[in-house]
Amino acid sequence: MFIQFPEAHVQIQGLDGVRIPEMVKVKQLYHSDRIEDPAAFIRRAIENGVADKSRYAGKSICITVGSRGIPRLDEMVREMCLVLKEWGARPFLIPAMGSHGGATAEGQLEMLAGYNITEESIGVPIKSSMEVLQYGTLEGVPLYCDKYALEADGIVIFNKVKPHTDLRGEHESGLAKMIAIGIAKHKGAAMFHSFGWERMAELLPKVAASFLDHCKFAFGIGVVQNAYDDICSIGFCDKDHLIEADRRLLKTAKEKIAKFKFDDIDVLIIDEIGKNISGTGCDPNVIGRNLSDTFHGMLNLQKLFIRSLTPEAHHNGCGLGMADITTRACLNDVDWDVTWTNASTTGYIAGGRIPMYANTDKEALLQAIRACHRTDPMNPRIVRIKNTLEMGTIEVSSSIYESIRNIEGIEFIEGPYPMVFDDNGGLI
Repeated sequence: MFIQFPEAHVQIQGLDGVRIPEMVKVKQLYHSDRIEDPAAFIRRAIENGVADKSRYAGKSICITVGSRGIPRLDEMVREMCLVLKEWGARPFLIPAMGSHGGATAEGQLEMLAGYNITEESIGVPIKSSMEVLQYGTLEGVPLYCDKYALEADGIVIFNKVKPHTDLRGEHESGLAKMIAIGIAKHKGAAMFHSFGWERMAELLPKVAASFLDHCKFAFGIGVVQNAYDDICSIGFCDKDHLIEADRRLLKTAKEKIAKFKFDDIDVLIIDEIGKNISGTGCDPNVIGRNLSDTFHGMLNLQKLFIRSLTPEAHHNGCGLGMADITTRACLNDVDWDVTWTNASTTGYIAGGRIPMYANTDKEALLQAIRACHRTDPMNPRIVRIKNTLEMGTIEVSSSIYESIRNIEGIEFIEGPYPMVFDDNGGLI
């Protein structure tokens, strides 16, 4: 369901006293360790980690592929399949992404195709279905697994490991969450989310333990990215070490995550959000606000302006509800059926809220600045980023630059220069 939002004609006092400042491009420096060839690394990890390779001969092996964007994802998945084929196995993929893709088999295939994950590119079947089978219970709540996965001779749990957008604990977004939510598809994700965010960190390892007891687990692969969105750590685990590996990889991910090296922003402009970036479109660990209002004191941010959705989001606008303002064009690009399906699955329907909108980028920015409190509207503190995964090179207003120019880890690139808009008021 797409809605064509009408032009906005909001009467706002004081806009003539607002100035869009000049910007300075800077680099934020982080630890840059990375794995140069992730596919080759995974091959070595699997070959070294699996002792009895002969037991895979003739067996059907399911590999989970989620909705999060991971650099060189297709290369890593293809290499896993090649190794398994060399051992005589019959690998196949399933989209393991809960309710994403509109909670349809076709929508989840489309999401994988956006990452160049197709039967032609990988060379194995992709079995996409929303059908699940129950394998256990947790405190009376049924636990589900994708039907094709559960009927396979073995399951490879493959996922990105990162801090979660809402919960805090030793297990957040990673291998255990892939088991509890991703591979559980829409039905299982809805069941698990019924516990609420408050208990998820506690329950994730319990679900993983039940899965390992009842299902045919082959091995696990967790991937961690650094602040520059490069893969910096890959962990292999067998059945006895999945929970410990998930905990260890999350600790590494929290150490590597990119954040602002300053904490006082009037208006943050994010060019794009999407499910490939974060579960809430943009990472709350970066912007300091989330839908469940559990992040406090991370960033002194007054107003958030979100400009657009990534192509990989496939029109899922979850996360727009965190914005203070967006544009008419952005809202017109949202599939609200897909968005509200995803939001209602989690129970946090605020993720599907519609923020205030303006007709153009320029109007939205001026209105956001005007709405800030305790700031100089002629010299506001503005930051612009592409998305919350790419935090290395950012733009800051001249007033911010003057206050951070001597901070360790800040490197000048160019500026100051004016923000440039096209004839339709769009930011260039």
